[in-house]
Amino acid sequence: MSLTTEIRPGANRYLNYAGALNELPTLLAPFTQPIIVTGTKSYAAFTAVAPELAYPVFRYDGTASDEDAARIAQAAPAADCVIGIGGGRVLDTAKDTAELLGRPFVSIPTLASNCAPYTPIAAIYHPDHSFKHVAYFTQAAYATVVDWALIVTTPRDYFIAGIGDTLAKWYELEGLTRGREAQLPAFSRVAKAIAGEILTTLKTQAKDALAALDAGEVTPAFTDVADTIIGVAGTTGGFGVADGRQAGAHAVHNGLTHLPETHAVLHGSKVAYGILVQLAHTGDLAEIQAILPFYRAIGLPTKLADLNITTDVDEKMATVAATAASDAESFKLVDPAITPAQVVAAMQLVEAQ
Repeated sequence: MSLTTEIRPGANRYLNYAGALNELPTLLAPFTQPIIVTGTKSYAAFTAVAPELAYPVFRYDGTASDEDAARIAQAAPAADCVIGIGGGRVLDTAKDTAELLGRPFVSIPTLASNCAPYTPIAAIYHPDHSFKHVAYFTQAAYATVVDWALIVTTPRDYFIAGIGDTLAKWYELEGLTRGREAQLPAFSRVAKAIAGEILTTLKTQAKDALAALDAGEVTPAFTDVADTIIGVAGTTGGFGVADGRQAGAHAVHNGLTHLPETHAVLHGSKVAYGILVQLAHTGDLAEIQAILPFYRAIGLPTKLADLNITTDVDEKMATVAATAASDAESFKLVDPAITPAQVVAAMQLVEAQ
């Protein structure tokens, strides 16, 4: 039995409305010894809109590493629930901790930047912030609590990165299923339909959602895009299984994490650049041209310089490509014969656009 081949729809419960954090006492009533895993900024954002919870608080170290999750689990062996409060790396750390303890996980995102609050999956890194592996956990979130009063305080760059990460749901799924459309099983067809809806929602509402965020207003465009980033995106991978998982865009992201200058660039922004590289490799230059105005309007990266890569560019492209085209990476799912030289060629094509 493998968790990677199972249908994993998402969180057990998804609360998405203004005042959702008021439900926490009821949600947490079954537990007697919860702990909180959070970050300094994350917890400050949470306590600005909700009462402080009277549970032990453990600060993650910023890495989303197995080592940090083990440190927290060892410090709280009697915990019967792990409450994650924060962004993607915080929540992935909390999920990892809950898995080690064999306890339920409650997810409280403080921003909309990826589907980590919703999925039973985590991106795990080494302590040096380079990518390690994707972890699949036995339990989905006991509850994911999305309160608009908190989510509307998302920093703008995180929201933009969330749009970029979520955009990959369509492009990676389309790349993974290209040429097999007639043979897709029912759940993969559903996943592809959801991914198409994601693409439509982001293209038509992302600019209005960003304007609402800038104004601090909870509008239908804002909640639609935030729900798409957090929940709908996670449903795509959960229903699609292998057809809805990571592909070329995330493989390029993983390669980029080996360059220290990209560590300050958010996950979704690196993934968004990876979409362009995947499209270049598959010969979809017309699609790149079609999507570039959207990238520029939203503020997503279109060049290596946008990822802080400005020196020794050829050498660094080779470093990224060596990982992205490796046998362990998901670019192989789009093209089993992909080589590092082809990834470099695709990156060069993107630079030329």
